[in-house]
Order: sequence, then structure tokens, then C-alpha cells
Amino acid sequence: MKTGITEKKGAVEGQGTGLIADPIYHYIVMTDRIAGEKTERDVIDSPYVQRLRRIFQLQSARWVFPSAEHTRFQHSLGTMHVAGIFSEQLYPSLFDLFKSELPSFSYIEELLRMAGLLHDIGHGPFCHFFDEQYLSRFKTNHEEIGQHIIIEKVSSILKGIRRSVRGAFRKSEALDPEQVAFLIKRPLKRERRRHPEWLVFLRQLFRGIFTFDNIDYVLRDAYMTGVSIGPIDWRRLLYYTFFRREGLVLDKRGMDALAMFLNARLYLYSNVYYHRTTRSIDLQLQDIFKETMEILCPYHPLKEIEQYLALTDWFLMEKVMEWKKSLSAKEKRLGEKWGEVLSRKLKWSSVFEERLTLKEMEVGRPIFLTPEEVKRRMETFLPRQLKKVEFHVDMAHHDPRPLNPWHETEGATLLIYDPGTQRISREPLRRLFQYIPAKVAICRVYALGHRFDRQLGQAARQALASEGQIEISETNL
Repeated sequence: MKTGITEKKGAVEGQGTGLIADPIYHYIVMTDRIAGEKTERDVIDSPYVQRLRRIFQLQSARWVFPSAEHTRFQHSLGTMHVAGIFSEQLYPSLFDLFKSELPSFSYIEELLRMAGLLHDIGHGPFCHFFDEQYLSRFKTNHEEIGQHIIIEKVSSILKGIRRSVRGAFRKSEALDPEQVAFLIKRPLKRERRRHPEWLVFLRQLFRGIFTFDNIDYVLRDAYMTGVSIGPIDWRRLLYYTFFRREGLVLDKRGMDALAMFLNARLYLYSNVYYHRTTRSIDLQLQDIFKETMEILCPYHPLKEIEQYLALTDWFLMEKVMEWKKSLSAKEKRLGEKWGEVLSRKLKWSSVFEERLTLKEMEVGRPIFLTPEEVKRRMETFLPRQLKKVEFHVDMAHHDPRPLNPWHETEGATLLIYDPGTQRISREPLRRLFQYIPAKVAICRVYALGHRFDRQLGQAARQALASEGQIEISETNL
């Protein structure tokens, strides 16, 4: 069996289902081996989903946290599971809004589960880093590629699915791959196809403050890295979430659970995704990643999708290690630099760090200094003899929630219901966010060694203080 899935079938109830053992949810149920039908196992065992076993969930943090070797495959299965659980809670309120227009519960459950399973299917090596550093040149991203794979490669399997884990569709129903693809991508200003309103409502579950995706990655990444983030009561969020005509609604009694979740996610960003060594590795990769991908991916992924599907973390790492013996001077140079990364011979050392928390402005956006601006200012404060010292400024930004939640875009709205007044409003979110940092930025300075830590740190403080961000203070650097 390609999936490593353990079957458990009883005489009646267990027929047509299988179990996937999982460290977060204990077991994930899937549809499996039903005569004359395609099942979730067929989608999971397809080469397009199995490919995600060879793409790591954490691009660089896995070199910092030794146990974080999990993949997009595991995360996708977890997201499918969370989506299915939410569907049971949300279907009654969605049915109240759309009545006969709405497909059966089994169809909605399966639609959400497949969107959860396939939401990352378009990722390339190093995931979001690949989007930012390379796919941007083609004006595309992993979501658009994912839509293409769903519609062009996986659609025949999806169209053959006739049931969810809780029951069969209506006889007239067949899963629509275009609806699955619609859910996984950020909305465009103009959609080519007009989709039913209930489907637009469902997209809020993939584009909100809490989603199936980020519920699983917060739980899974914390567990796999060994980072303690405290309790996350996502089941309480589940229980108090429903739909109203205005959009996705959270009962006020679930707001403490929302705050707990957002703070946990913020903690992961600060201490895992933006860990000083994680960012140091990313900085080292920036010097070689674009050149590497120009060799490995010189084509537009959407025009050469079969070649793209072979492009994974495993493929990249095997290729670049071969380059150390290449006759090409360029490949040899890149291979040697990749060898340093893969063996953790890190180039950059963190010599200064300051965490900046800026309050959100009521109108407009917070102003953040760019790394280039901080570096330029630092150079004016450095002693003359250090003007040519090589250093790099990194500014890692994270929003634990939308900057303007009361002016959110379509597909990301969250409203709060007060059971006492029976009113729906965004105002409670405004009050909640007073206790959660509006935006957190970590300013770091990296150098090739620690010889000039004190001078670089002092220059960084002066550069930030000149913007009024922090007060200058002496330290024992």
C-alpha cells in the first residue's frame, strides 16, 4: 500500500472506509475501495498527492528543529480531517440560508474534505519560499498551479467520487472539480465562471482568521517541532461557528478560544518560522535559490506541468549534491554552496535582535522600515573603519490577524454573534484585537562573525531610534 494506511473494516459499518493513524487526531477516516466508485484513497494514492511526501512542511525550520521532518502530505491529510469535522457543524446553518439550492450534506462534506486535501497540491520545493523567490517571475503561485492540477490531472478521480465518509451523495450529484479548485485560491476580481452563492460562503472557511489549513499547521508544526504553545481549544471554535446571511459567524462565547488560537499562531511565527537560525538559513538560500531554479525549472510550470510535478525537495537536494562534481563552473559553485546549507555550515550569525510591536493606525497602514532603509541608516552610524563590514538586515513581519478586520475582503469576513442581544457585529473583534499585537516585526542584523557585534548592535539601535521605534539603551553585546 502506497499510503501506509491501516484498514479496519467491520461487517457493515466499517465497509468502504479505512483509517489513517495520525499523531494529532489519533485516526483520520477515509473512504476506501467501493466497487464501481472512486474513493478518497484513490485521490490520496494518486501521484499528485503522493508527491507531497517529498515536499517538507517547513522549508528551513526543519534544520533548526530536528524532529520537524513532516511533509505537506501529512498536513494535507490533517486539513482534510478538520474540514470534514467542521462540515457537520456548519451544514445546518448553511441549509437554513440556501434550502433546496444546497447539495446534500455528504456532497458538502466531501467538497470541503477534498479542498482541504488538495489545497497544497501545487507547492514546489521549499514551498512559500519557492513562491516568493521564483514563481513570482511567472506571475503565478502554488494556488494557481494547484487549481490547474485539480482540473487537469485529478478531475477524473474526483468526478468518480459518490460519497463522503458519512454517507452517499444524492443520485443526481457528482463532485465538481471546478468547485474544489475554486475553494483553494484567493478570489480574483473577475471570476470566469459564476459560482453558486453557497460556494462563495464556503470559501470563507479557507480565507479567514482561522481556517482548516491554519488549525492543522498550528497543531502539527507545534507537535513536530516540540515547541510548547499551550492549549488550543479548536473544538470550541468549531462548536461556536456557523453561517448567517451576513457571512461566517462566531458566537461571542468562542472568542476566548479565538484569542488563544491567534496567540499560539503568533508564538509559532516568532519562535519557529521566524527563528533567528531559520531566517539565517533563508538568507543563505537567497544567494543561490534563483540561480538553482533557473537550471532546474527554466520553464513556466503551467506550460510544463509534468516536469513541474517531478520538482520536489528530494529532487532538488539530490541534483544539487551531484553538482559538486559537475563540469559546469556554475553548477559546481552552486553545488558547493548548497553543500554548506545541507550540512549546516551556516554563513550568517545573528548579532542583533529587536522585537518591535507597533499599534495599528485607525486609518491607513502601519509604517515599517524596510531592511534596506535600516541598513542605509546603520551605515551612517558605523565608525569609518567599519563602513565596509559585510552585514545584512532582516525584518520579519507577521500579522496575527487582518490589519482591518472590519474592512475585510470577500472570502475572509468573520462576524461575532452576541447571544444576549442576538446581534451580529464586528465590534467585538475590534475590542479583542486591542489585546493582541497589531503587527509584530523582528529586526535582526546578521554578520559573517561576532567580531563587531557591539558596533553593529549600537548602529542598529540608533537606526531604529531615529525612526522613533525604540529607545537607545546600552547592552552587554
